Amino acid sequence: MNLADLLLEHPFVDDQPLLHGSDRTWTAGEARAEVRRLAAELAAAGVAPRTPVAVRATGCRMVLAMSAVWHHGAVVVPVNDRLPDPAATSLITSTGAAGVIDVDRVTARGPGRVHDEGAAFVLFTSGTTGEPTPIVHHHDEYLEIIDRVLGPLARTRDPSKPPSPNLIPVPMALNAGIYNALFGLRAGAPLVLMDRFDTTQFARLVRDHEIRSTVLPPASIAMLNDDPEVVDLAPLRYVRSITAPLSPFQARRFHEAFGVHVLNGYGQAELGEVVGWTAADAKAHPDRVGAAGRPHPGVEIRIDDPDDAGIGELLVRPPRPPASTVAATLGDRLDHDGFVRTGDLARVDDAGFVWIEGRTGDLINRGGNKVFPDEVEEVLVSVAGIAEAAVVGRPDDRLGEVPVAFVVGDTGDEELEAACRAHLAPYKVPVRFERIDALPRNDAGKLLRRELPER
Repeated sequence: MNLADLLLEHPFVDDQPLLHGSDRTWTAGEARAEVRRLAAELAAAGVAPRTPVAVRATGCRMVLAMSAVWHHGAVVVPVNDRLPDPAATSLITSTGAAGVIDVDRVTARGPGRVHDEGAAFVLFTSGTTGEPTPIVHHHDEYLEIIDRVLGPLARTRDPSKPPSPNLIPVPMALNAGIYNALFGLRAGAPLVLMDRFDTTQFARLVRDHEIRSTVLPPASIAMLNDDPEVVDLAPLRYVRSITAPLSPFQARRFHEAFGVHVLNGYGQAELGEVVGWTAADAKAHPDRVGAAGRPHPGVEIRIDDPDDAGIGELLVRPPRPPASTVAATLGDRLDHDGFVRTGDLARVDDAGFVWIEGRTGDLINRGGNKVFPDEVEEVLVSVAGIAEAAVVGRPDDRLGEVPVAFVVGDTGDEELEAACRAHLAPYKVPVRFERIDALPRNDAGKLLRRELPER
């Protein structure tokens, strides 16, 4: 199945609203006509199937342009509209794009690189631990990623009720945006797209479109927690946290403020979501708030070399082997049994919930004692006046490494140290607290921890 069919074959009739954007609403008929028009322009410009086409747009325009590229049989390269022109040009050139769709304008560039049959789009890894790496996703593989989450939800949904609109408050150039747009179309739901996240607009869209469930990155959850003007998010009932780990502290704040269940999840660009929550789990296990959830059907997990607390590297085997292009990207992270080394530290509790404890490369070894940065950061953000915190290891001649904290806020060192000593073992207390205006993050909101020691 081609991913364009999710829009072109959508169950809505032509005059029903399908895409709600910041500037206009597209009916299903209008959306289909625009997809076919753009695909015809690609063909007229001489852009060959299976070659990359860069798409630089936002919201509804991004959904339409991507669907047009797929309908033409070409491969999408999403380009973040926030990138400066030189950076965008460099990205487009590096992927061998044969054409560009900029909002609604089609331009041919040349012969272009030719991808394998079935290639759908090229995404880059987050770059949190090194340079971003391109990953080629295929149509059938990505549909499986969507269906492994949608399947259990579809079985519990009342078929007599139409699906709630899918509100997408993240950029469509990110995997999170693409996934949730296609997820909504696959579920037969209309899409509500935000070009930029704004707390007031988010609350209005939830109310106007009667959104009962949506997704939010941790940074957006924190913004809503901190906005005194947003006091009600009815009829919202569930939020799935995406793109980066969500601290249990922020999850609890959100639930207490708005009465909304916060469901974590876990996945990687190469694997899709492999661990997550269901509504039934949220009701039955409120004491597990902060966990990533339980493995989706068909997903196997293993904890490699666990310590006394059961914490070790998380290994994941997805329901089907990764596509050859994805397997090549994984390299030696993919073992002979089909398990992928995620690079994340985790433990599994007695109810089967997975708790992410941090990255293997972030672990601080202080004289033989393990310091998990996430644990220290959780304490620091609970202190009044601290908006964000990140802990990294600093080389030490005697102990090998010691923890140093970077904090956003003006709370004094003595208060921060006292809070840490009250909740942590002495060896986990940072030796120094550095003030910073904002933590370095990528476009998906993930912390670029590797940049902190340079500061």
